[in-house]
Amino acid sequence: MTDVVVLDYGSGNVRSVVRALEHVGAAVELTSDLARAERADGLLVPGVGNFHACMTGLRDAGGGEVVRARLAHGAPTLGICVGMQVMLDGSDEPSPDPQPGLGLWPGSVHRVDAPVVPHMGWTPVVAGPGSALLDGLDGERFYFVHSYAVTDTAALGERVVSVAEHGHPFAAAVEDGTLSATQFHPEKSGDAGLH
Repeated sequence: MTDVVVLDYGSGNVRSVVRALEHVGAAVELTSDLARAERADGLLVPGVGNFHACMTGLRDAGGGEVVRARLAHGAPTLGICVGMQVMLDGSDEPSPDPQPGLGLWPGSVHRVDAPVVPHMGWTPVVAGPGSALLDGLDGERFYFVHSYAVTDTAALGERVVSVAEHGHPFAAAVEDGTLSATQFHPEKSGDAGLH
């Protein structure tokens, strides 16, 4: 059984993530205990709401240091939604207290350019070449709810980038060694998300 920590740094809406991980057989703990988060087999960094508010919560909780420490010793880490966005350099999402991202990946998060925002619903994802997350799932639909995304996928360079489209293409998932992330919500994406 895989030991997974869902990092509790005040981002909210984490119970569905815990239930989805339990459903696929993981031993899951929702905790803000950084030592526990660092030594778990897997770490999940959720994120809901405003980029800058999530970054403030993550920094205040010491979450950035834990993610960096895990990456230094090759421990798997997965970000979801804004938990993906915070891995980048920053976001142009409005905020009275703008915060930089963790800077683990180059690039920034921008408002989705589409007739309807937020992007909410089921959208097909094109798996990037060699994608481990989406192996066998190319073209499957995943559940999205967001107004901001990584729209300049070229900035991510050689990383495996899977894309979706809402008005224009954007990064639906990024894989870079032991750090992976999805803009979609796998915990709300049925069998494809559980995979």
